[in-house]
Amino acid sequence: MAAPAMAADPAPPAINTGDTAWMLVSTALVLMMTVPGLALFYGGMVRKKNVLATLMQSFAICCIVTIVWMVAGYSLAFGTGSPYIGDLSRFMLNGIGAQISKGSDVGFTLGLGSANATVMTIPESVFMMFQMTFAIITPALITGAFAERMKFSALCVFTILWSLLVYAPVAHWVWSPLGWVAGFGAIDFAGGTVVHINAGVAGLVTALVVGKRQGYGQDDMSPFNLTYAVIGASLLWVGWFGFNAGSAVGANGRAGMAMATTQIASAAAGVAWMLAEWARTGKPTVLGIISGAVGGLVAITPAAGFVLPGGALIIGLLAGAVCYWTATTMKHMLGYDDSLDAFGVHGIGGILGALLTGVLAYGPLSATDANPAGVVGSFAQLVTQAKAVGVTIVWCGVVTFILLKIVDLAIGLRVRSEDEIEGLDMTQHGERIN
Repeated sequence: MAAPAMAADPAPPAINTGDTAWMLVSTALVLMMTVPGLALFYGGMVRKKNVLATLMQSFAICCIVTIVWMVAGYSLAFGTGSPYIGDLSRFMLNGIGAQISKGSDVGFTLGLGSANATVMTIPESVFMMFQMTFAIITPALITGAFAERMKFSALCVFTILWSLLVYAPVAHWVWSPLGWVAGFGAIDFAGGTVVHINAGVAGLVTALVVGKRQGYGQDDMSPFNLTYAVIGASLLWVGWFGFNAGSAVGANGRAGMAMATTQIASAAAGVAWMLAEWARTGKPTVLGIISGAVGGLVAITPAAGFVLPGGALIIGLLAGAVCYWTATTMKHMLGYDDSLDAFGVHGIGGILGALLTGVLAYGPLSATDANPAGVVGSFAQLVTQAKAVGVTIVWCGVVTFILLKIVDLAIGLRVRSEDEIEGLDMTQHGERIN
């Protein structure tokens, strides 16, 4: 009796050249957000003696996380695995080029073999690189909370551990087709939980563990060069179109709407922060308006592909006002030294945006054949979003604290008192701005 014929493996999905072109551009835009965008944004806000060290932190993290992501981070975040963590099927990017023939690649299926497998119309190499840029900027954002006082060696070790044990699991929970947070219905278009809440909470924990800067509240700690910060914020704003519109993973109408909502929310938040500061102090500052714009970009990130322009305007206005209060009044009330407001802007803005996504989501933007109604804003969705926010805060906060204590015991977290007074540029890197 002849053996029954085996079903052939399905053919790999075809490449869409338009989608691939947009994702290549988006990847470059998101990388630009860290180097030079975030580097200049943060570098312009510290004191002169710490500018080079601050620039170095973003640049070094870009290099370190690239390798971590290539070796294991991507596989842990997007390997099929379980609902809680990926596998090591893509360790050292094993198999990522298996379908290349005569210089041409094909699409791939994310979560292949699972019930929620997602067909991609871009090469896996492009998807891997796009996600790498998110993995790079997230730990770089944390550095704003402990600026001017952490040892560079400690930063390097912490970045490796945090990327593997905090970022990769949360990315898997939220964005993998198998992820348990996605499974209970939480939505995050471009990283409100994965990037901003993660980075903001880790920043707050780090600021508390490392302690305040010497002279905090007494010495003049005004920014060295706000011109750098304005250039950095502007590069962040432009790069954010890759961040948010690129998260559509295609050149399509959802990407177009995400671009529109990103612009509107950022502008609204810049205006809201400016007006709040103007009313309170009598002068609208440059640092204020750029901080507000970044707060709006943060808050719209989880919502960008789920809300309409009107919803984006609401998110931006609320983010600008709320982040102004948390980065000024709340920080001083509670007495923690979040140097460059990583928690006040990214943590709070991310939480606000994630929650408002559950209220303002417009169903047709996320509708599919399997779910014709899409995700619609409702009280039930708000509760689901709050659950996702909560689990992210708890996991990130607890694991970050443990990692910091391990690094502190092993090599120490904070520079010596005399090194902090002299400045990290000279004491950590042997260079200075003349």
